[in-house]
Amino acid sequence: MRAAPRIALGTLLAASPLALPAQTIRIWPGVAPGSESWTQKEVTYTGTPVGTVVMNVVTPTITAYLPTRAKSTGTAVIIAPGGGFVALATTLEGEGLAKFLQQRGVAAFLLKYRTIEKRGDGIPKMDQDTAARYGIADAIQALKVVRQHASEWRLDPARVGIIGFSAGAMVASAALLQPDSAVRPSFAAVMYGGPFGVMPPIPAKLPPVFLAWAQDDDVTLKFNERFRDALVAAGIRPEVHVYSAGGHGFGLKKQGTTSDHWVEEFYWWLQTQKLTTRAAASG
Repeated sequence: MRAAPRIALGTLLAASPLALPAQTIRIWPGVAPGSESWTQKEVTYTGTPVGTVVMNVVTPTITAYLPTRAKSTGTAVIIAPGGGFVALATTLEGEGLAKFLQQRGVAAFLLKYRTIEKRGDGIPKMDQDTAARYGIADAIQALKVVRQHASEWRLDPARVGIIGFSAGAMVASAALLQPDSAVRPSFAAVMYGGPFGVMPPIPAKLPPVFLAWAQDDDVTLKFNERFRDALVAAGIRPEVHVYSAGGHGFGLKKQGTTSDHWVEEFYWWLQTQKLTTRAAASG
C-alpha cells in the first residue's frame, strides 16, 4: 500500500461532508505476488454490449465508493466482477451496484483483480483453479486492506463482506472458504457461480451466505447447484434465490424477469443480517 494515496483519501474523508468521488488504491505494496514476469498491458474497452470491460489486468486495485458520514453504516462490500478470468465486466457487475450500496450507507469497493492474458478470440481453454488463483489472492488481500483501513474509512472490520459474479463468484467463494477463518469475509454473496474446479472443503462454520442464479443459466447452472448442495451437506444454510429466467450474467440488466430485482433482495438480506444500520465504528 502506497502511503500517498492512503493519506490523501483519509484527508478528504475527514474534510468533506459529501460522498467522495470514487478513489482507486493499489492493494499490494509492489508487484502483485505471482505476476512478477507479466508483460501484458491492461486494456479498457467502453461501449461494449455489457458496458466497460477491462482486460489484461496486471496491477490489482480497489476503487472505493464511500457513503457520506451521515449515511455511513460501517458495513463494506468488496465487489468482484465476472469475465471468465480474462476480463472484468465493471459496468454490468460493478459500478452500478457500488453506487446503489453507497447511496444506502454501505461502502463499496470495486475490485479489479488480475486476469490472465487475452490472446485471440473467445474465452481460451483453461484450468479454472489455475486461472482463478490470482483473483483469489487479490480478493483476500483486498479484505485485509479494507479492514486495515477500517478506522480511516469509518468501517467496522467485523462487517466487511464480498460479492462476486460468475468468475468473480469463484473468487468470492474461495475467499469465503479459505482455511484462515480470521481473514474470511464477514458475509458473502455468490452470484451465478462458485467453485468451478475442485470443490474445496466446506468449513463447519461460515459467515452468512447469499446465493442467486437463474434456472435458464446455460453456463454455470451445474456449478451453482453443486456449490449449494455442498454447503447444505456441510450444515450451512445459505440464502438461496433461484429465478425462473434471467440467463447467465444478468447482473444489473433489466430483462423483465424476476432476476431484475436481485439487488433489492440482496439489500433486504443485508437488512436481516443487521448490516444496514449504523455500527459503532462508523460514527
